[in-house]
Amino acid sequence: MQKTELLAPAGNYESMTGAFAAGADAVYLGGTRFGARAYADNFDEEQTVKAIHYAHLHGKKIYMTINTLVKEQEIALLGEFVQPYADAGLDGAIVQDFGVACYLREHFPKIALHASTQMAVTGVYGAQMLKQAGFTRVVPARELGLSEMTNIHQKADIEVEAFIHGAMCYSYSGMCLFSSIVGGRSGNRGRCAQPCRLAYKMDSDQATCYPLSLKDMCTVEILPKLIEAGISSFKIEGRMKKPEYVAGVTAIYRKYIDRYLADPNALYHVETQDMEMLRSLYLRTDISTGYYEQHNGRNMVTMSEPGYHGSSEELLAKIRAEYLNTEKKIAVQLFCRLKTGEPSYIELKAGTVQVNATGSIVQYAQKRPMTVADIEKQLDRFGNSPFLLSEMKVELEKTEQGIFMPVSELNDLRRQVCEELERRLLEANEN
Repeated sequence: MQKTELLAPAGNYESMTGAFAAGADAVYLGGTRFGARAYADNFDEEQTVKAIHYAHLHGKKIYMTINTLVKEQEIALLGEFVQPYADAGLDGAIVQDFGVACYLREHFPKIALHASTQMAVTGVYGAQMLKQAGFTRVVPARELGLSEMTNIHQKADIEVEAFIHGAMCYSYSGMCLFSSIVGGRSGNRGRCAQPCRLAYKMDSDQATCYPLSLKDMCTVEILPKLIEAGISSFKIEGRMKKPEYVAGVTAIYRKYIDRYLADPNALYHVETQDMEMLRSLYLRTDISTGYYEQHNGRNMVTMSEPGYHGSSEELLAKIRAEYLNTEKKIAVQLFCRLKTGEPSYIELKAGTVQVNATGSIVQYAQKRPMTVADIEKQLDRFGNSPFLLSEMKVELEKTEQGIFMPVSELNDLRRQVCEELERRLLEANEN
């Protein structure tokens, strides 16, 4: 069965690291320009480059939302904006504007093009056209059902990404003009005022209600159907939401994707406490499975209450402790050999990737000889690196006089193998 990508939102750097710690395969984020969430924290250039580097070290991917409609006079700024991310190895760009797609394909061909849901692809022909135009993935219109998703997957030969959890937009595939009309802020330019969440009256003498506020989507109970439909990337909504939401929701979906893929024939059941956890993480009054199992319906609208429920501080604290308080580290094994008359030698290994470095000739000690404990103390200093020491072996020649080498040289060797291992891991994960 196909590998299904779990794609999480990242409104800031903490959300990104939390998503990966909770099991996301990729995250999508926005920069300071051209993104459809102008009011999210978003990433500046330094943070984005750092995020790409961090993701690639861990074998993960970063996609950037360049998904607003771009004005003619802004095209000149697009290349300047994208260049540092292309240089860092940005994996993909989520695009709505066809002009932006053409520009990226011409100037940054290594960045994969993903068609935003706002392109409103509704069938096989649209997906095939985008593939011919250079796109590798399509996020179809949100209004499609499972059979339509399956049809695109089987006949268009292109990756299909679809939303599986979070807030839903009332407008057709998010192409909304309502915010522009009533609020002067365009959703297509990343500044939606969310008029669909406001209260309205049908008549002046009636009570207010919320006829445009859709229930939030939650599909964890139908994940097997989505996987079998050929959806290759499961997308969680929420770049405006807190890191606790991102990590908590990602962890639940990771659990059930892995459970199903491990044994598709086993009875699939979502535990009550996991559903309660999802309901407690910033979901609105009620939930639905979106358009996957129905076309339209009154039961998709939360007429009486569009606001979010609160979350228990106990749950949020648990998520912070498990996923948000520390960055993910790569476990490494270190071997050091020090023998008089031979160059000092250090070897560092992460998985199947192994590097080594040699230093100056090891000398006999003139005063106090070095002990294994002395050497281990110097070598076990990975604080600011992306690595966490899981095993260390020191082979020290046993002589009557003992051996000596400057502590500074040991530190230099450790830094050398760390830098080389980091470079090799990046190369391995980018190929």
